[in-house]
Amino acid sequence: MNGAWEKRLGAIGGDAVPPSLKIHYNEPAVLSRLTQRLESQLELLPHDRRIVVVCVGTDRSTGDSLGPLVGSSLSRDEQALFDLYGTLDDPVHAMNLSDTLEKIARNIPHPYVIAVDACLGQVSSVGCIQLGSGPVRPGAGVNKDLPPVGDVHLTGIVNVGGFMEYFVLQNTRLNLVMKMSDIIAASIRQAIRNSRSRRNPAIPYALPD
Repeated sequence: MNGAWEKRLGAIGGDAVPPSLKIHYNEPAVLSRLTQRLESQLELLPHDRRIVVVCVGTDRSTGDSLGPLVGSSLSRDEQALFDLYGTLDDPVHAMNLSDTLEKIARNIPHPYVIAVDACLGQVSSVGCIQLGSGPVRPGAGVNKDLPPVGDVHLTGIVNVGGFMEYFVLQNTRLNLVMKMSDIIAASIRQAIRNSRSRRNPAIPYALPD
């Protein structure tokens, strides 16, 4: 399944790829802006295309626990609207990522995958959440060669990159990671609900004559 995501870029609604969004987690409108941007992409999907959320990371590293925290938050919801991979109880990480993607490919025809992962960046970007089209490349910040994943991705910049990446991830503040994970989970939850509810509106009762 390696490389499958690149081949599907732009295949949802034509050749135009929506611009990415980067916003700090403590911006007043962060939740509404992330939700609206993600919802605008989900609305383009055929009603029968299954949404899959893949949250990458491990709770063995504070900075890298962003994905599993998002997954665990989403796992408390009713799962009829999407499939979920990657929680604190059952994380998706470097050792099982390829197997997880193969399992998704076997069990779900043509899924639309929302990928979630932590990343490192510049000092000025720490605390920012990024939403963009196309796959995320897990492990790139720590020089790991892992398969890309996602038709769309949400990443949280949890700390500074460029030096001693493993040490930096281990020494990332849990408070920051948890606050970012809450926002990412809420935006995914609401965007999926909004986009799917418009496809399946409630049938009104007939009024008596």
